[in-house]
Amino acid sequence: MSRRWIYYGLVIFALFNPVVSAATAPPRPHILLAIADDWSFGHAGVYGCKWVKTPHFDRIAREGILFQRAYTPNAKCSPSRAALLTGRNPWQLGAGANHFCYFPAEFSTYPEVLERHGYFVGMTAKGWSPGVALDAAGRSRDLAGKRFDLHALTPPTTGILPIDYAANFRSFLDAAPSEQPWCFWFGAGEPHRDYEEGSGVQYGGKKTEMIDRVPACWPDDEVIRNDMLDYAVEVEWFDAQLGKMIAELAARNLLDSTWIIVTSDNGMPFPRMKGNTYDGSNRLPLAMRWPAGIQNPGRVEDGYVSLIDLAPTIIEAASLTEKDHGMAAMTGRSLSDIFADVPDRKTRDQVILGRERNDVGRPNDLGYPTRGIVRENFLYLKNYAPDRWPAGNPETGYLDADAGSAKTHVLNSRKNGCDPRFWQACFGKRPAQELYNLTEDPDCMMNLAEDLKSAQTMAKMSTRLFEELKQQGDPRIIEGGEPFEKFPNAEGPMVDYHRRFLQGDAGLAPWARSTDYEPIIPSPYSSD
Repeated sequence: MSRRWIYYGLVIFALFNPVVSAATAPPRPHILLAIADDWSFGHAGVYGCKWVKTPHFDRIAREGILFQRAYTPNAKCSPSRAALLTGRNPWQLGAGANHFCYFPAEFSTYPEVLERHGYFVGMTAKGWSPGVALDAAGRSRDLAGKRFDLHALTPPTTGILPIDYAANFRSFLDAAPSEQPWCFWFGAGEPHRDYEEGSGVQYGGKKTEMIDRVPACWPDDEVIRNDMLDYAVEVEWFDAQLGKMIAELAARNLLDSTWIIVTSDNGMPFPRMKGNTYDGSNRLPLAMRWPAGIQNPGRVEDGYVSLIDLAPTIIEAASLTEKDHGMAAMTGRSLSDIFADVPDRKTRDQVILGRERNDVGRPNDLGYPTRGIVRENFLYLKNYAPDRWPAGNPETGYLDADAGSAKTHVLNSRKNGCDPRFWQACFGKRPAQELYNLTEDPDCMMNLAEDLKSAQTMAKMSTRLFEELKQQGDPRIIEGGEPFEKFPNAEGPMVDYHRRFLQGDAGLAPWARSTDYEPIIPSPYSSD
């Protein structure tokens, strides 16, 4: 439940000083949310990464809070962004649980609410996407704010979008009335694929030996390492644009009155990462800077937080009550206790994850339903349809995995008779239950679900997961997930893609390569 931001001073700070005036509550801040497209946790200098340079993200972390265990509830663009914008888990958003959906008109987003309550609201580039968002009267909705997209540039690589994010932000600030607080969404298109192959070395001046560790789900060779370096260049481009926005705020004397939030929507667009439900899929970079609202800056927060916690925090910072904002009840918890640095605050000991239909390519446009929980550095997953292909069907190109060098390389490794573990990890079918010790196995390669020594841990985690999902009214638990399977795909050319492709009525998917399409392959978990 949201509370007035004044309670932040009256209640939380009262733990330190029982006599606190309402004047101690920070004023309504300006808000800059910078969200990268497909950026994984750990890939920033402040996290100790040597092959991705992020000086501006690092500054935000040093002058505010760096989060070590931030997660998205769904590792795909539109359901992840829907969760961030509404404060609700995707399975609480009806069709909004699915990628490329028709966003339900009944759910308001925090930018829409802020605009109704005195904020000047805008965005550039990628907001809530992909999908179709209309109001009850059929009018188009900009879920993240009014668009400021006029300025373009010539990017350094063909993989980077020709959008001048910083210039668009300047235009927004020029348009913002001086007497109003504002909220801006910087939705970068990087490091989403495609990449210009070799750009990490040629443009970024990087070397493959700079990478200290390749995830165990891929071959550790020059192909994979170069693909990772190409990804790194695009992360660095995002960070550079953030730096220009920080400089613009400083030049206008707005930096210290602005709450800056920097994060991503899901993990990197590589096999077994983006679109899946593993630590590399859902765990995200997150840092915030807000001098007026964050006590004792320079801290590192180890508690579990979710993207659904951002909307209630923003609403609270804007001094809006539940009656004021009128949004559907938010499941996320305000981060104000973390901002206040209360020593005995309630423990944040878990996050809930899930997935329905990400991309199409299975018969009848079916998804890959999964629910999971991260707790005490273990990850438990329940796969509700282990007979389905988790990355999409082979004959339609494994469309839940973005095309790129890594995907092609892993698929070729099986075709060439190399170690089958890489293909199995990235594309093979999975058992009904999975359990991973994230301390010992951060890449989630050693499934402990059948390990008798882990039976008690798995039982506790599954019980906790299903209790939480029942409380949240998850249709996957209560109704068997039938509603999710029936929500239509909003991407017209891809509707009923599996059938139409096999009948010769559909071409290759725009995000796939011809070599991604393969014959049906036997699985150890199913006879088909």
